[in-house]
Amino acid sequence: MRKVFLFAAVLALLVTAGLFAGGGDEKGLTTVTFITPRGTIEVMDDYFLWVAIDMGYFKEMGLNVVMEPGPIDAFACTKFVDQKQADVGYPSPGILTASVDTGMDVIMAYEMMIDQVFDFAVRKDSPIQSVKDFPGKTMSFADAGWQVISDPILTEVGVDPKSIEYVSVGAQWGQAVALGKADIALTWKGLRAQWDAQGLGLRYFLGESFSKMPANGLAVRKSDMKDPAKRALLVKFLRGASMGIHFARNNPRAAAQIVYSRFAAIREQMKPDLALQSMQQLHWGYTKGERLGKGYGWFEMNGWSTYLDIIYKLGQIKKKLTLEEVATNDLIKEVNKFDRSRVEKDAKAFKLNDTWKDVAVVGDW
Repeated sequence: MRKVFLFAAVLALLVTAGLFAGGGDEKGLTTVTFITPRGTIEVMDDYFLWVAIDMGYFKEMGLNVVMEPGPIDAFACTKFVDQKQADVGYPSPGILTASVDTGMDVIMAYEMMIDQVFDFAVRKDSPIQSVKDFPGKTMSFADAGWQVISDPILTEVGVDPKSIEYVSVGAQWGQAVALGKADIALTWKGLRAQWDAQGLGLRYFLGESFSKMPANGLAVRKSDMKDPAKRALLVKFLRGASMGIHFARNNPRAAAQIVYSRFAAIREQMKPDLALQSMQQLHWGYTKGERLGKGYGWFEMNGWSTYLDIIYKLGQIKKKLTLEEVATNDLIKEVNKFDRSRVEKDAKAFKLNDTWKDVAVVGDW
């Protein structure tokens, strides 16, 4: 089941403001616009891009990267890319495949999360003890289009999605569970720490413990991959993203400080230790391709094959999509060609402020 979303008014407003690709060039730099799927950029999730912006990596490559939050519309980050109002989106596999199925000119060119990024949340006093207890319950989303995210995960573990009532409640979908308005909320790595900081009092079922499916990645236009000049710009953008992740591996506190210092909303919501935890929940997934020796952004295709089989059986796509139609490793070798020693040196030389110099770094990075 898919929903067609209307956001022409928002799109017109943003284009008028000159926020998208082709507008707002800075001193001859080429603008590349990145659009999130969350409706906000005031989160720790995109730290790798903020690092590349702050450290000047993008500018050195001739890029002016614009960060666009977009509307809270499940398909916004693929629609905007398809309609050439943004250059890079960050869709989930469900959104990506549904978009490809409807003919959008998009493909995932850089895997951010090889392992499952999505989780489920319930109240701490909920009688629900496992995902198997979900039938007969209500699940809250910010947007009804998120059903294409949850249905395959539930199917994978043997839960019929039709046995669950979905409710779309907007930006406060986590609060809806905390207040007893719904039983379950879809969530993800990084967001868990934010909800804990807000005191929602939720308990989590971690998707990586029961799902082998892929997660979000960076999507671009297929047509841009075939244009040598545009392809070169994408390589530069994704190389900068790789540099940002590598920087964080070598100085997590510095990467966190860059984002934390930029956004008052994050500082109001989370103390530094929780902000670092939010970043870490995602960062460990962002580095898996590199840890496997394949490089940042590499796709593990077995999980994708299973995923495509399931969504076809669910009817989320009308035709059986091939791996080549939805994801590609074609750029990965090029985007990993950067001076790692230089980035490591930058990270180690970064001066931490008084807020961050004593924050403890725990766990694996």
